[in-house]
Amino acid sequence: MYTKEDLKEFKDRGIKREQIDQQIENFRTGFDYVNLTEPATIGNGIKTIPADEQNYLTDLYEKGIENAEVVKMVPASGSATRMFKSLFTFLENYTGSTEDFLDLVQDTEPNSMHDFFTHLNEFPFYSRLENIMWEKGKDLDKLLKKRMFKEILEYILGPKGLNYGNTPKGLVDFHVYRDFVRTAFDEHLVEAALYCKRDKEARLHFTVSAEYVENFKKRLKKVTKVFEKMFDVKYDVTFSIQKPSTDTVSINAQGELVRDDAGKILFRPGGHGALIYNLNEIKADIIFIKNIDNVIPDRSKGDTIKFKKLLGGTLLETQSKVFEQLDRLDKRNITDSELDEIEAFIEETIGYKKAEGLSFASKKERIKFLQHILNRPIRVCGMVKNEGEPGGGPFWVKTKDGSSRLMIIESAQINLKDKEQKKIFDHSTHFNPVDIVCGTRNYKGKRFDLTDFIDQSQGFITNKSYKGKDIKVQELPGLWNGAMAQWITVFVEVPLSTFTPVKTVFDLRRFEHRNVFSKS
Repeated sequence: MYTKEDLKEFKDRGIKREQIDQQIENFRTGFDYVNLTEPATIGNGIKTIPADEQNYLTDLYEKGIENAEVVKMVPASGSATRMFKSLFTFLENYTGSTEDFLDLVQDTEPNSMHDFFTHLNEFPFYSRLENIMWEKGKDLDKLLKKRMFKEILEYILGPKGLNYGNTPKGLVDFHVYRDFVRTAFDEHLVEAALYCKRDKEARLHFTVSAEYVENFKKRLKKVTKVFEKMFDVKYDVTFSIQKPSTDTVSINAQGELVRDDAGKILFRPGGHGALIYNLNEIKADIIFIKNIDNVIPDRSKGDTIKFKKLLGGTLLETQSKVFEQLDRLDKRNITDSELDEIEAFIEETIGYKKAEGLSFASKKERIKFLQHILNRPIRVCGMVKNEGEPGGGPFWVKTKDGSSRLMIIESAQINLKDKEQKKIFDHSTHFNPVDIVCGTRNYKGKRFDLTDFIDQSQGFITNKSYKGKDIKVQELPGLWNGAMAQWITVFVEVPLSTFTPVKTVFDLRRFEHRNVFSKS
């Protein structure tokens, strides 16, 4: 089935033949849907932090990081192509004819192309676009008046201008300040200085695409001194790329491996679930995870900083309590009464409900079971009220052993044709904004091997096209979905103001991203 060249490719990528065999088997059998038991809601899986506990948790975090290594991890591999999808579509289809122009000007809805060109000067990249075009003898205002929209878009998307069609989203201009325009990457550096600083040092780790590593390093060099002086901080910033060993194969309609024109197996990135291997290599006591596009200008960072510290404090408090129970389980003379207390703690605190009718043949077996449940990496996840955003939500999920765990589940993992499952899905009240803080050391201070806690059954199979032909592609269990499904999970409600993603270029004109110094 595999050629000598295939086997060499596997070796070069660090992939075992058995991995490919399993991927092909996954295509054949598919992945099972998860079994939802109920949505996680306030008081049933999602906690709120009372006002009278907030100072305590903030202090706990601020004191805790004095003796802890803190890192902020930002998945930043995505290109800006999706962000500018509407612009690409317009560029491809707009002919400049009178009919096309009339269609354009009549479409005055928000987020229309008419809206885009009418308010182009309000976008954070306008000044840089204007300067680049001026240097090349082009007057942007005159081109707008002459309705030369395609030429303007070529300067926004193409290599002769901003080149946003071949730029990572993290390096797109996001926010205008009095004397500086910040990218999303810049804003993460600033955030880290405000809640991840220890002894005046802020550590960050960005996962990026290999072709953009140097672009990020160049930007880092440009802004480091500015931010270090502004926020009294020293930065320790590292980068990694998705490991080739996490790439996956595809199959065609005949069930055969898809190959390129040279006959080599076509490998595709395994999705953000592959980043669990990058996370596994970060040596730190506390690791924050946040998406690259979820940032906000300084004027509105208050809630973000406040709740990051509250999530960090919640992690340290949960960790302390879990470690206390594990220390008790190590005692030789632990009593049945104490084991009852530990079971009650598990039910109330760590997002786990044991299977009905579970019993143990001996005290030793019961102790071993409780140790197994408690000795895991811990994550505290912020949850915002669901207002129609696409993506994963918090649910109680029944596992194969009959127990239920708190998990973040994507709609693609749910059989929405099943009336009961759809009913549970529809009653979900909150949404996962990828606002996570992780503890990846055990109660004896040793790092967990995070790959031991992946639920491999939570992968994805989707339909794509390759050179005009339909293919099936496979993604690994998502980083905050199946890759963390067997972690201790705590959900905490956070305000919607902490979730300000930029999914499309039009989002840059939303109130939360606009700045008083932007042109109008």
